[in-house]
Amino acid sequence: MSELRRIALFGGTFDPIHLGHIEIARRAKNLLELDEVRFLPCHTSPHKLGVVSAPAKDRLEMARVATRKLPWAEVDDFDLSRPPPSYSYETAEEMTRRFPDAQLFWLMGADQWRALPQWREPERLAGLVEFIVFARDGDPEPHPGWKMHYLTGTHPASATAIREALAEGQTGLPWLDPDVEHLIRQRHLYTA
Repeated sequence: MSELRRIALFGGTFDPIHLGHIEIARRAKNLLELDEVRFLPCHTSPHKLGVVSAPAKDRLEMARVATRKLPWAEVDDFDLSRPPPSYSYETAEEMTRRFPDAQLFWLMGADQWRALPQWREPERLAGLVEFIVFARDGDPEPHPGWKMHYLTGTHPASATAIREALAEGQTGLPWLDPDVEHLIRQRHLYTA
């Protein structure tokens, strides 16, 4: 009997996807010996309604460009192919159907981990996945009954700061893949 494939689901607006997202995914892959990290851009996060700046098709394409050289990364448009908002438990249920012989993980930041009890159907999500939490400020507090692994470290990238810099006309941004930046400029995204 072969071992289960280990797949991490990494949802978010990726507005835009930056090198911090890629580094967190890489750390998770290495720490937990994942076979795949599946990037799942969403229309809008239920926790960030009205905040998304770039159209869904452009954020999907940016994610594809940013992960193009990573054999362990997949970009999945499931959350973009259904009406918003995107609820994580529904995404996890779909991935369980698609990959019945896989062990699923959910990759998230510590801020999302703290807010998780207020998400829609958190117990359903916790029954389908193990959580991987990127924590910049020490070990995250456990949620009883939910399996959690944590990644420590920091990364200076910020999608908000990148959007602001792009709106100001800055170029050569250090935490943005140059090909993603080219796509952004070509499509006139994040302009003032």
